[in-house]
Amino acid sequence: MPDGLDYNLIVIGGGHAGAEAAWAAANRLRPEFDARGGAASGGAKGKVALVTMDPSKIGAMSCNPAIGGLAKGQMVREIDAMGGLMALAADATGIQFRILNISKGPAVRGPRCQSDKYAYAREVQRLLATRPNLDILTGAVQDFIIEDGKCVGITYLPQTPDHRPTQSLRSSATILTTGTFMRGLMHTGPSQTPGGRVGEAPSVGVSAALTKLGFELGRLKTGTPPRLAAESIDFSTLELQPGDDEPIPFSEMTPAPGFPGISGSPADHFPVLAQKPCWITHTTARGHDLIRANLDRTPMYNGQIETAGPRYCPSIEDKVVRFADRSSHHVFLEPESLETNEIYCNGISTSLPADVQEQIVRMMPGCENAIILRHGYAVEYDMVWPHQIDATCMTKRVPGLFLAGQINGTSGYEEAAGQGLIAAVNAVRFGRGEQMVRLRRDQAYIGVMLDDLVTKTPREPYRMFTSRAEFRLLLRADNASERLTPLARELGLIDDARWECYQATREAHAALQKDIATRSVEGQPMSRWVARQEIDTDALLAQLNGDPLPDLARDRRVVDAFLADLRYAGYIHRQQKQIDQLASQEAAPLPPELDYAGLPGLRTEAALTLNKFRPTTLGQAARLAGVNPADLMVISVALNNGGA
Repeated sequence: MPDGLDYNLIVIGGGHAGAEAAWAAANRLRPEFDARGGAASGGAKGKVALVTMDPSKIGAMSCNPAIGGLAKGQMVREIDAMGGLMALAADATGIQFRILNISKGPAVRGPRCQSDKYAYAREVQRLLATRPNLDILTGAVQDFIIEDGKCVGITYLPQTPDHRPTQSLRSSATILTTGTFMRGLMHTGPSQTPGGRVGEAPSVGVSAALTKLGFELGRLKTGTPPRLAAESIDFSTLELQPGDDEPIPFSEMTPAPGFPGISGSPADHFPVLAQKPCWITHTTARGHDLIRANLDRTPMYNGQIETAGPRYCPSIEDKVVRFADRSSHHVFLEPESLETNEIYCNGISTSLPADVQEQIVRMMPGCENAIILRHGYAVEYDMVWPHQIDATCMTKRVPGLFLAGQINGTSGYEEAAGQGLIAAVNAVRFGRGEQMVRLRRDQAYIGVMLDDLVTKTPREPYRMFTSRAEFRLLLRADNASERLTPLARELGLIDDARWECYQATREAHAALQKDIATRSVEGQPMSRWVARQEIDTDALLAQLNGDPLPDLARDRRVVDAFLADLRYAGYIHRQQKQIDQLASQEAAPLPPELDYAGLPGLRTEAALTLNKFRPTTLGQAARLAGVNPADLMVISVALNNGGA
């Protein structure tokens, strides 16, 4: 570690972004490590500090106790492909696994896991504790240390029994991941409570510190539904929603049926925890009438909350107003843990007064006698408008200061974790004076997300959808390792065990390809037979029975990916040609100091937009609202003539 520094990297906040950032940085700064969380050999090359107000809440699932879903599941696989911890923790603590959109094409399928939320947080904390070069410090951040325009550390107030005064920590880079805690304010009807999560105080000093540095802050809103006591619900009257018969894990490092697992231990098995179903109920017309009658008591409609919430995950009061013709909405009753009786009401996020919530819940079938363990609430929080960061997650205003997670206007555990990983990679590289990394839109959903954040101003919390990715045939859940693990290896993020797992998978893929190329089925080449739409993974596995193939070539995950590559080869080839055609424009760098207002012929609207967002490439500039092809031509001419 360089002289004069307490740490190579400081991570602020222990949510999903902070945990992933701390994990990735601690791994990158060690010569060797075990990606399953075991003891590692070799001495530490650098140290990481994770500063949080409550270490027991690291990895907490504040809202829905689930990981993955449509597009989100792809991001979890991408995080895993780059050596992250989210997939490992989800696999170890999942109580229901499902592949969403299984009847549709592989590009829009999404792996999802219902997690035991308490076990998940413990597993994240356990994994982080295996990193001896990671210190977890309890305290509240007060300010940033800025020297020569760069962030070189923080001041924080330790929360210790001896009441120590404010401390200074110096580092090469700092990652800020505040979640919903920056001036967080929770609303249940007229009741307002400062905090970013029930029972947890807000972070107040960070907002002031960022404002002092000149950052433009915004304010967003999210919400959560009531939790019910399981014993008070009549599940016998409700539709059952089971998980998949053969659960598919997120991580390639997690053994599955028929898959030996890289650890090689016969004791390894999957799934780890007992699997539980969910149930489906619905709101009622009577409940909707009650909501309409009480809109003047809900913060979203009486002016108490003025900030934007997510349209894709609206509160029940929003649903009733926006979809007035609907007499009911589905509500998914999801167990939160094997250890408690808590049931999560997915579909009725609300900030209605407690007495109204009680009545609405008891109007739902099966919930006539339901007991509410915790009422739903909305939470408002500060964020930093993301045009002020680069796709590396570093702020443009203050080098050495990185932002990740909800502070950038996103929503969701998976989006936060993806940003935390990229921020950590680049924070370490920044501290070493190395070129930073930007994932492309054709390379990862994480790349799509970061590009969207730096080229569009979010009007609501940003959530990833498959529709946001123009090259989604290339960005499937089943090929994440193929897309990203070689890069992760190059960046020093993954260990030998994970690399061997990747190589074994590629060898199995090649063995399948060779086997199919030499066989015939039903009087035709097997390569033609297997491309038929009615041929699924089970049919192919049946044909492979008895063939001399490595065990891994019979694993469902490998065969699924192989079939997708084969079936969509023509479409993938066309998409790749489009990417190649756009590559020169996409990669053309733009000088960071360029004053667009001074370019002759550039429209005023385009100049204002470009000076605000400061795109780093011509491709990013092309995706800015208010910049048209003629503007791009003006910029290109200026670059070619040396006028920029």
